[in-house]
Amino acid sequence: MLIIDGKKVSLDLKNELQTSVESCKALTGKVPGLAVIIVGQDPASQVYVRNKAKTCKEIGMFSTAIEMPADTTQEHLLDTIAKLNSDPLIHGILVQQPLPKHIDEFAVTLAIDPAKDVDGFHPENLGRLVMGHLDKCFVSCTPYGILELLGRYNIDTKGKHCVVVGRSNIVGKPMANLMLQKLPTTNCTVTICHSATKDIPFYTRQADILIAAIGQAKFITADMVKPGAVVIDVGINRIDDPSTKSGTRLVGDVDFEGVSTVASAMTPVPGGVGPMTIAMLLKNTLHSFQRQNGL
Repeated sequence: MLIIDGKKVSLDLKNELQTSVESCKALTGKVPGLAVIIVGQDPASQVYVRNKAKTCKEIGMFSTAIEMPADTTQEHLLDTIAKLNSDPLIHGILVQQPLPKHIDEFAVTLAIDPAKDVDGFHPENLGRLVMGHLDKCFVSCTPYGILELLGRYNIDTKGKHCVVVGRSNIVGKPMANLMLQKLPTTNCTVTICHSATKDIPFYTRQADILIAAIGQAKFITADMVKPGAVVIDVGINRIDDPSTKSGTRLVGDVDFEGVSTVASAMTPVPGGVGPMTIAMLLKNTLHSFQRQNGL
């Protein structure tokens, strides 16, 4: 069975991005800039923000992290976004989620200039994705990373049956729409399963390409997978494991040990889809810079 190594691909991609950033700087005297806003003290969010800043620095991009207290008003957050929208040094804006409950996430999403929405969550970018105008939008980073993995591993997708388990706005819906597009790494027949789907295994067993993004540890088992299928595991779940120093470990939405005896190719957790998300965020930021500078 082939292991689809997201860690390796993300490193390759970061090296390519570094070369592109150096080229942009040579041509314009400027570099792409990413602004990340974090509201509150969520530990996981703080780790993500630090990782993004570190990776930006490694490839030569400019980044700034704007930390706000948990009681920040929605008005103040929207004012901050408006200033970043008009800042010529910033080409990508990301508001780290989750946000405190008193803030309307959709209002925040709408406030970001679609041309700087490198998370790909704005309705304008999602609409362009659905219509197939991928050269004029930003694609959500996790689905975009999966597309990159399929392409770099030369996975045959044309005319294949792709089943997406999960319908979130961040992964499931954009992923399904991407796999419908007429691209070299998509062009599939697509089925979406979700919490109300009856007999999910009936559908997953038909999948040539199975993408699990349901948020339930080891939900997909070997008996749910068609022999020879390509399995992409988006899930990141922490489960108890007394054998580890921390007492826990990370697993995906797929039972890796069981499914690996059936699948032809799989992404591991950790080290599969996860590392691709930040890499694609930076790729989107580079694209934003290139568009804004006519490159």
